[in-house]
Amino acid sequence: MTIIIISLLLLASLMPHLTFTARVTVGIVNGKEATAHSRPYMVSVQMHGQHYCGGLLISDEFVLTAAQCWYSGDILTVVVGAHDLRESKPSERFEVKSYIPHPEYIPYKNDIMLLKLEKKVKLNNRVKLITLPKEGEDVKTDTACSVAGWGFLETNGTDTNLLMETDTTAKNPAECEHKWGSHFLPQQMICAHGSGGSCFGDTGGPLVCGKKAVGVTSYVSGYGCNSPEQPNVYTKISAYIQWIRKEMESF
Repeated sequence: MTIIIISLLLLASLMPHLTFTARVTVGIVNGKEATAHSRPYMVSVQMHGQHYCGGLLISDEFVLTAAQCWYSGDILTVVVGAHDLRESKPSERFEVKSYIPHPEYIPYKNDIMLLKLEKKVKLNNRVKLITLPKEGEDVKTDTACSVAGWGFLETNGTDTNLLMETDTTAKNPAECEHKWGSHFLPQQMICAHGSGGSCFGDTGGPLVCGKKAVGVTSYVSGYGCNSPEQPNVYTKISAYIQWIRKEMESF
């Protein structure tokens, strides 16, 4: 833990207004408990049996999450069909066979990763796939979206065993770039802000607009979770559709 804290402090000294969500693992602030199994595409990515990151089921063998959720040597498992993590069944837990982070990932850039599961997931009412956007598809400014996760309920708070959700709104990329400076890349990222938003423990979970997963939760401001000063940032999935398809087809 000391090493982790020192690493984060070093990052903070270099980029004072940027907070990475890995290793501290971003939850939902100002949210509400989701209706049980109303988001059947949501998965809990876990380490040592504890929730670590969010993720989304995009096929019966692949989960999409953030690249920062895995470091070489880590062993992750995936829990599907969950609402209250305390009630997860052994049959809902899957080992990860292959970790496929984007080859050009560096902190906060290209923050996207595929997890190939050891065996296929059985789809049912509690476990379903979510639609991805078309390649290059953009999210219009002020589009109503939502996020969900099992992470922190406030910046300095605690996480939860219950899946929480909240509404948020996609912001103008020019506004995001103005507030984040060089840390925000419009071609690769979306930023969003609303009455509630992502926080520590939600990393890797989806930003959902309409019925599509358009973003992967990536990072939040050093000012705090869901800060209006620097809206939460999500990896833009539509910029990586070709990469996702290529990797899935190669396995």
